[in-house]
Amino acid sequence: MATFTGILEFLTYWLVDQYWFPAFLIGSGIFFTFYLGFPQIKYFRHGWRILSGKYVKEDTEGETTPFQALTTALSGTVGTGNIGGVALAIFLGGPGAIFWMWVTAFLGMTTKFVEVTLAHKYREKLPDGSISGGPMYYIENGLKMRWLAVLFSVCLLMMCLGTGNMPQISSIAVVMNDTFNIPKVYTGAVLAVLLWMVIIGGIKRIAQIASKLVPFMAFWYITGALAVIIGNYENIIPSFKLIFVHVFTPTAAVGGFLGASVAAALTRGVNRGLYSNEAGQGSAPIAHASSKTENPVEEGMVSILEPFIDTIVICTITGLVILSSGVWMEKFDNRFEESSMCYLEGNYSDQSEDDVLTLQDYIFTCNGELSFSGSIDVVDGMMGEDSNITLLHNRSVSEEVKYYENDESLYTGILDIENGKLNTSEIKVVGKSLLIGADLTGKAFTRSVFGDFGQYIVAIGLLLFAFSTAIAWSYYGDRATAHLFGEGWILYYRIIYVAAFFTAAVIDTKIVWDIATVIGPIATVPNLIALILLRKEMKQITDNYEIRSD
Repeated sequence: MATFTGILEFLTYWLVDQYWFPAFLIGSGIFFTFYLGFPQIKYFRHGWRILSGKYVKEDTEGETTPFQALTTALSGTVGTGNIGGVALAIFLGGPGAIFWMWVTAFLGMTTKFVEVTLAHKYREKLPDGSISGGPMYYIENGLKMRWLAVLFSVCLLMMCLGTGNMPQISSIAVVMNDTFNIPKVYTGAVLAVLLWMVIIGGIKRIAQIASKLVPFMAFWYITGALAVIIGNYENIIPSFKLIFVHVFTPTAAVGGFLGASVAAALTRGVNRGLYSNEAGQGSAPIAHASSKTENPVEEGMVSILEPFIDTIVICTITGLVILSSGVWMEKFDNRFEESSMCYLEGNYSDQSEDDVLTLQDYIFTCNGELSFSGSIDVVDGMMGEDSNITLLHNRSVSEEVKYYENDESLYTGILDIENGKLNTSEIKVVGKSLLIGADLTGKAFTRSVFGDFGQYIVAIGLLLFAFSTAIAWSYYGDRATAHLFGEGWILYYRIIYVAAFFTAAVIDTKIVWDIATVIGPIATVPNLIALILLRKEMKQITDNYEIRSD
């Protein structure tokens, strides 16, 4: 486990924490925005008109209506990224990360427009009568680069498991356990069966369910979130100030929050923005390719609405809920996950400026010199007060820590620590620390007229959001499998997909999120390269199109 965690940390450093990926993603969006004349503004209104279905003819080839295609794509994007992902961005990058999510979304509207238009143009009708499209088809048929198309399909399969599948059920299982005390294994088992029953019907069943589920779940969550924001109305303007002040200024340490660098705000904001709206990632075009839209560019216009709804609307609302409630800088009772704990040599306090600077250096530079190695004595579940050790959990100085064995009895004995990590998974560690992911959003909802009932709004909202995401991503994997191996292998892929879904319900959630964080950039790069190489064709498509006036 330690070796695997180390590999993930290495990949996260080079693929997420460095500037090259945000620069490539944002740069691609900037290029196409100017190259195509700001299509996210020019075609925004017309996209809504096409969405109504007024231009769709009965004999138009395809399997879904524009509305069903959009809601299917939205069901794939509106998931844990909107509830847990925004909280994670603030946790890692501070309030300034929200700004970079906005930038990613605005530019992503253009990127989405390009990739969906090309996916719809180069889609194919398979021998079984189904429509299949996506980056692998415009790479192979448009660029004549079979090897790059294969690379993307392989990356897409990895994303289906590491992004669209595992983080979704992981978040659901955690929230269901924390909110309703439902064991994770039960949540995983029940939802795995429901997932199988849906995805076995293919895109038509998925689209039918998505077209009904997405509007309902959006209304449910947005109504509850607005109630929280209005209940903390005096903090709305200060929350926006926090976002803009910390775009180019490091977030200061406040409460239990130890601060965040400008680089962390940028890289994590872009990464979470990408994870949320998937613009440039090449996944949503697969859903849009099945639409009955006559002209490929019109389906591209429909897709412009996707990052707007997903990130600029829903993610902003989630960010305001968290910031206005103040929970992002408070510590709460928490069960400590092994991968999120680190023991440091020395006693440190987040109320001391000098100690905060030392802890920031440890967190931001991965300075391993402070890590503790050795043994600690625990008596009746507590370390001795004279121990010269500090336990960090979720990047915060933990408080009121207790150790349990068998989940119930207070532990007495010796614990071995190596390079800051606890060497056993048999001991349960609880205490107060910062929250992360959907738990943080859930706590924010309790700071409203809903009181403790607010956590149920988040729990049900997350259940709907995340489950719908897993459904949509199963279809993306279907198309990648068909492209790589043929339609005969789709059933085997679906079995693996459902098995991974169940497994992720019971394993360490931090590892699941780390996998999702790393895989996104790996798959996005070949797709962005293909879009840039097809830029002239895309320009010609848009130049030849005249917006309908009827």
